[in-house]
Amino acid sequence: MTIPVALTIAGSDPSGGAGIQADLKTFHQRGVYGTSVLTLVTVQNTQRVRAVEILSPNLVAAQLEAVLEDIPPAAAKTGALGNRDIVCLIAEHARTFGFPLVVDPVMISKHGQSLMSDQAREALMDLLLPRAFLITPNLHEAEALAHMPVRDTEAMKEAAIRIASLGVQAVLIKGGHLETDSIDVLYWKGQFVEYRSGRIHTAHTHGTGCTFSSCITAEL
Repeated sequence: MTIPVALTIAGSDPSGGAGIQADLKTFHQRGVYGTSVLTLVTVQNTQRVRAVEILSPNLVAAQLEAVLEDIPPAAAKTGALGNRDIVCLIAEHARTFGFPLVVDPVMISKHGQSLMSDQAREALMDLLLPRAFLITPNLHEAEALAHMPVRDTEAMKEAAIRIASLGVQAVLIKGGHLETDSIDVLYWKGQFVEYRSGRIHTAHTHGTGCTFSSCITAEL
């Protein structure tokens, strides 16, 4: 029996809760064999990020080509990509992908901190999203991509339509930062689906976006 393969293209989190480490753990939990392409190395834990070292585009490309040559995935996801050069590199390779690509934009942290330069953000919007099957922005990222405030479900729906116009097939806006219960909004093929759940009051939220997008990738 062949085990399905999923690929993650993302950064490293030494604390194990986010990034490549979280993605691979999630793939394994869903019965999927995980492969990975490292884009950057962080010095972080659940409390703070102390340093980030972005790998060279050539090294990222070599990793990706090695994986695709030998263990082609049935689905892939991106996480933190680091800079414009790497975004452009992944977008160029994605032109030949025969499998769905999930983009977790990792543009703005859950606290509203910018994690991507303006140039990289423009490349993501112009080049990578038209190659993607699904994008999974949080509310802050949805605001940046749609150029509008996103504070409730109606605004989430309007933002999803705007983001879809960039060329991505499906948009899933995460509602974890809503002040009400958590509501995620999916926009796909002109239809909306809302996923509602009660809010869990916990401090253990490091890497939830990575885990969510990698779970979707494994299921695809």
